Amino acid sequence: MSQMDNTKNTESLFSRKQAGVRRMVKHNLKIDMTPMVDLGFLLISFFVITTELSKPTAMQLNMPKDGVNSELGELNALTILLAKNNTVYYYQGNWENASKSGGIIQTNFSGKEGLRKVIMEKQNSLDRNSKMKEGRNGLMMLIKPAEEASYKNVVDVLDEATISVVKKYAVIKISKEEKEWLTRQ
Repeated sequence: MSQMDNTKNTESLFSRKQAGVRRMVKHNLKIDMTPMVDLGFLLISFFVITTELSKPTAMQLNMPKDGVNSELGELNALTILLAKNNTVYYYQGNWENASKSGGIIQTNFSGKEGLRKVIMEKQNSLDRNSKMKEGRNGLMMLIKPAEEASYKNVVDVLDEATISVVKKYAVIKISKEEKEWLTRQ
């Protein structure tokens, strides 16, 4: 029995293995798609964020309607003169009174001590004045850039008007007298 068992064992060994030919073992291939999905979401979020950040922003500028000019009260007027080299002057009321009394004052674009402070003080004085029905909303800010003033300065003044919630403002031409005064400064 032992010899017969040995021959069966050797036959079974030879039948399993054929000389020179190996059977290829097939493995199940598993691909992990998690990194690919992560990369896809990163790309989507990148493109969404960059398109949102690259949208141009614009400031709304309301222009007056054509028609008869209305009179502006001296108490309501705050005029901003923009000159060269980022120089800013302001006066309250009309030009004749301000130039005679020396009421043309130089300021700057800083928030706490500059133009914003001037606007806030004017608004507060209009709120305290019992004659003014509109209060701070009655403030009319006239922005007059000289030819030498930069576009950036005009935008900075418009930004200050928006920050200070000035309801009425206008960008208008500088007068001949104001221009001459600026050249003497």
